[in-house]
Amino acid sequence: MTTSPARADTNAPDTPARRGPLRLLARWARAGWRALTSMGTALVLLFLLALGAVPGALLPQRSLNESKVQQYIAEHRIIGPWLDRLQLFDVFSSFWFTAIYALLFISLVGCLTPRMIEHVRTLRSVPVAAPRNLSRLPKHAAGEVAGSPESAAAAVCARLRGWRRVTRTADGVTEVSAEKGYLREFGNIVFHFSLLGLLVAIAAGKLFGYEGNVIVIANGGPGVCSASPAAFDSFRAGNNVDGTSLYPMCLKVNDFQAHYLPNGQATSFASNIEYQAGDDLAAGTWRPYRLEVNHPLRIGGNRVYLQGHGYAPTFTVTFPNGQQRTQTLQWRPDDPRTLLSSGVIRVDPPGGMYPDPSERRKHQLAIMGLFAPTAELDGTLLSSSYPAANDPAVAIDIYRGDTGLDTGRPQSLFTLDPRLIEQKRLTKVKRINLRQGEQVRLDDGTVVKFDGATPFVNLQVSHDPGQLWVLAFAMTMMGGLLVSLIVRRRRVWARITPSTEHPGTVNIELGGLARTDNSGWGGEFEKLTERLLTDLPAAAPSKEKV
Repeated sequence: MTTSPARADTNAPDTPARRGPLRLLARWARAGWRALTSMGTALVLLFLLALGAVPGALLPQRSLNESKVQQYIAEHRIIGPWLDRLQLFDVFSSFWFTAIYALLFISLVGCLTPRMIEHVRTLRSVPVAAPRNLSRLPKHAAGEVAGSPESAAAAVCARLRGWRRVTRTADGVTEVSAEKGYLREFGNIVFHFSLLGLLVAIAAGKLFGYEGNVIVIANGGPGVCSASPAAFDSFRAGNNVDGTSLYPMCLKVNDFQAHYLPNGQATSFASNIEYQAGDDLAAGTWRPYRLEVNHPLRIGGNRVYLQGHGYAPTFTVTFPNGQQRTQTLQWRPDDPRTLLSSGVIRVDPPGGMYPDPSERRKHQLAIMGLFAPTAELDGTLLSSSYPAANDPAVAIDIYRGDTGLDTGRPQSLFTLDPRLIEQKRLTKVKRINLRQGEQVRLDDGTVVKFDGATPFVNLQVSHDPGQLWVLAFAMTMMGGLLVSLIVRRRRVWARITPSTEHPGTVNIELGGLARTDNSGWGGEFEKLTERLLTDLPAAAPSKEKV
């Protein structure tokens, strides 16, 4: 007879060997969860979040100014690309900053949820029974008064108004347990809940908010309508904003007013604007508003801020056939103290002057240079001595040729593409300084006139649906923190027993315990003892241990 090898029973229960990997995985998961939801981990993540925000304050951010990011990378050819790979130019939307934020939120939820539950239980609890030996407590006092245990207990409870108290009677001994300071636990609950709410509100603002910046020329310049991201010079959208549901409104800037000290320091900025929103768009009604720094226009959940200002020089180009082109374009302030600005204006010849497109591209003009609101000349070197437009002047280079307007390639608003000059597609034909109203004639008869400058303002349209919630949760968080710091937990017990030596009297023994801050508890307990014992009828001299 032969026997076949035994086959494993597939229906046999799991063995410890089989359960080993699962138990190990579960043990690791529990250990990881405990580590993540500990208060120490939450504090470390909070520190990392603050540390991770530092590059966002020191380095230019792509969401705010793409050109500055590209300029930084071009100037730092070695470290710049590495910083870009690490997303240090997109800090607040980077994967590592988002991971820290998400882990911090999970850590706080896991850490604070059981604490909040414990606080709620403590808030609903009743004072605990008196310890067996009250004389061993830090605060102790005793006295003998006339009356029954019931009347004495009622008198003690009446004089502990504002305390949570409970009376217990067993074996002829009456005990009064009292506690106050439960508002401290309520403050803890409010603080923890507000902290979570604050994080949620900030996250909601980042997800559903947007922010756009646009330069608007004052004194009758074209306004702007904010129904599309294309209307802004720079636009930062939340992760859940696709740009199709922006609040529609239109703005135009009537003037800009700035006041300066004699040294050029600004004292105030203000701008009179007009806006349309809601039914005004259909009716064509414009509403006035005086826009000032830190006094934004609030409408439709949006806020319009006055962020900055500068000047937009105006040039009139008269071509040889007598046709004119006038352009007003903002130039970038390079010196915030004097508003010395730089920029470029590209002028295309009038239609029909050069039917051949290639010939027309050879006669485009580019005016690039510096603008000084209050001119100061050192020989031919132009600078500005004051930010107000007291004596406007420009120092310009005039180029003729292909300015790149027809290539479709994006160009800087404030500088020419150096490749066009290197490739001889643009040729410098004149360098000159012009004051307001002065003009220069080029070799082909073209006249370039500097007409002056118009102020422009930089407006920021910000939409943050979580901003009010952030303010509300921040205020309640501070209120809860103050309550939890100011309110003190105190416990007092009174044990009342009939006197065996003097019938008709009772012995009252008091004990006190400070559950939180012990400072000042000695004097507070003395006043409490005096109120509870001294004024009772027929009180005997009390003895007290402090």
